[in-house]
Amino acid sequence: MEFFQLVSFALIASILAIIVKEQQPSIAFFLVLITGIVIFLILIQYISEIFRMIIDMTAKANMDFMYVETILKIIGIAYIAEFGAQITRDAGLGSVASKIELAGKVFILLLAIPILTTVIETIMNFIPV
Repeated sequence: MEFFQLVSFALIASILAIIVKEQQPSIAFFLVLITGIVIFLILIQYISEIFRMIIDMTAKANMDFMYVETILKIIGIAYIAEFGAQITRDAGLGSVASKIELAGKVFILLLAIPILTTVIETIMNFIPV
């Protein structure tokens, strides 16, 4: 039911934005921006629940939390970068959107380096010298 309400809210806001866009493009943009923020805020509670479940599974499996934490950070950066890029594209700023995506990729790579290092060290331990 909540998904239906979320989609209904987005469709109504989209129709309003299309109607207002011809008369007041800046108001239409703010309507789209606010709609995106509201949807994101609603989804945060579900995302945090998913994160809690993953953390619980990690604890039950007795895994090193560092890796799971890094992966969760990478997922968060990806979602935030995508959200920011979409909003700037909606504003007609495609070049800024591309820069946001680039920054997201760089931060993801930066966070992935410890995991890549561990994988390479593990592979090197299997290779006889």
